Amino acid sequence: MTRLIFSFLLLTSFAFSLRSESPLWMRYPSISPDGKQIVFSYKGDLYKVNASGGEATVLTLSEGHDFMPVWSPDGKSIAFASDRYGNYDVYIMSAEGGAAKRLTYYSAGDYPYCFSPDGSQIYFGSSRVDINTSIVFPSGGLPELYSVPAVGGKESMVNSWPMEDVNVDATGNKFLYHDRKGYENQWRKHHVSSVARDLWLYEKNTDKYTKLSDFEGEDRSPVLQKNEDVYFLSEKSGSFNIWKFNLKDPSNKTQITKYEKNPVRFLSSSKEGVLCFGFDGEI
Repeated sequence: MTRLIFSFLLLTSFAFSLRSESPLWMRYPSISPDGKQIVFSYKGDLYKVNASGGEATVLTLSEGHDFMPVWSPDGKSIAFASDRYGNYDVYIMSAEGGAAKRLTYYSAGDYPYCFSPDGSQIYFGSSRVDINTSIVFPSGGLPELYSVPAVGGKESMVNSWPMEDVNVDATGNKFLYHDRKGYENQWRKHHVSSVARDLWLYEKNTDKYTKLSDFEGEDRSPVLQKNEDVYFLSEKSGSFNIWKFNLKDPSNKTQITKYEKNPVRFLSSSKEGVLCFGFDGEI
């Protein structure tokens, strides 16, 4: 089967050309822990390309929609969501390609966020059931946080609070995430309301929650560095841009990118802080 071949030019960002056309809407780019490779979703399949540019190779060829790839800490495996059996489930495959293994089987949609620091577990969001002590309104739009062994096995609830785009620090104790307080389409721009997303830190050992943002609009998609620097997306400047702060001083936030027309999406980072994101349909 003849597949599309992409030519990549490394300028200030990746630009793609396909014959006389420029393919757009490459989504959910995720950079590898060593910063050398990027996996992304394009037309429902996953592709991989060198971070320095080059030819993109296809990783999945399913009739379903494959997206939301996340790398294991050692860079050898990729977890992703796919609806090849109806609803979205979590799958895992080698970063070199090959057969994908299905890990979750629930009737609700399951969406992977990250691996545990040792790579043994995959954390994912799913709207299943709240615990009996939860004060959250029982809604199919508010997910809980779960984990599943990377080799397959029993799924477990980690937290009933609605957490999305979760990052976990090297100790496995600190969970950085943005919340979800109500239903609002994630693609809506310039959303300002009481249910706008905020950044939070959950410390599992002490069951402590700390709010890290106070902007009345959208703050989301945090990524945590080993020095406790946090990069995230915010509409504080008008359009979604990348901002930065350190966990030791969350009030001191600095704007990193300054795009005006289109939003930055799909933020990810390598272990050494190389950032990767989507902008205007490109990577």
